[in-house]
Amino acid sequence: MSLTNVVIRLDSRPTGMPGREHFKICEEPLPDLQAGEIRVALRYISISPSLRLQMNAGDSYLSPVPIGGLLRARGVGEVVESRTEEFSQGDFVEGGFGPQTHYSGPADGVMKIDPSIAPIERYLGALGMSGLTAYFGLVETCRPQAGQTLLVSSAAGSVGSLAGQIGKELGCRVIGIAGSEEKCAHVTGRLNFDACIDYRGEDVATRLSELAPEGIDIFFDNVGGEMLDAALLNLALGATISICGAISSYNDISAIRGPRNWLKLLEKRASLKGFSVFDFQSEYPAALARLAGWIDQGAIKPVEHIEVGLERFGDVLPMLFDGSHHGKLILKV
Repeated sequence: MSLTNVVIRLDSRPTGMPGREHFKICEEPLPDLQAGEIRVALRYISISPSLRLQMNAGDSYLSPVPIGGLLRARGVGEVVESRTEEFSQGDFVEGGFGPQTHYSGPADGVMKIDPSIAPIERYLGALGMSGLTAYFGLVETCRPQAGQTLLVSSAAGSVGSLAGQIGKELGCRVIGIAGSEEKCAHVTGRLNFDACIDYRGEDVATRLSELAPEGIDIFFDNVGGEMLDAALLNLALGATISICGAISSYNDISAIRGPRNWLKLLEKRASLKGFSVFDFQSEYPAALARLAGWIDQGAIKPVEHIEVGLERFGDVLPMLFDGSHHGKLILKV
């Protein structure tokens, strides 16, 4: 096959905000396939906070990508060639393909997706890792009960927006935290949260004490830092905190600090729990079926922000941190 693959490779490690200067756009020949391999023409690439962690050289729960390497971005696309029995030309699939026009390699970990059920880009969001992370981080880690108060940081983001909507469907009173009045209006309007705090314009701890005078029962945290400290000051007895991420620190992991108000965990007999979506792989089908049902019923409204052009990968990645998108950030190849 004579087609050329366009690949976005890591060219240098950023200090602070990442940008296009940290990547190199390469044109490379497509290799011949070996037994057990497939070739996928990518249509959409997921832009997620985990990509920023992969760019760092320091210790993290995600191993760093070497200079010249390919970030482990998930993507969806169409199989154009297969040397496996499991996949055929014309199948639509999702996997960790990286930012490139064509994936050529092993079929391990690749999943078929059904474009008749939902647009294929949704398998990167509400019916993909974002949805699964929200589901397992809330439903399995926190075990929410009807009538409890749930707080969600980064409530307009890809995972937080879904976690809050799942909480509403399970009968929780849901409070979000977002970065502008406009985003808060989106969270309480389209996403149906009960309230939302603008952390840029309001004091989060004070506002939480007003909105939840008896404390919050569950905190689904995507941010860490000051948001976590504010939540710790407003816990209900026996509260649970689910640590999904700490995006406030990803651009400078050397400066990560622990929460100042951690003794509130003792005072309130509270639990601080970490989780990994990959611990629940055997439960993915059941979770995706439940998420799809909620979407069909209108209980969950997926929000996708799609930018266009693989060559813009380095321009789009910073949008994760500057507040210029709603919902799941996706790049159309």
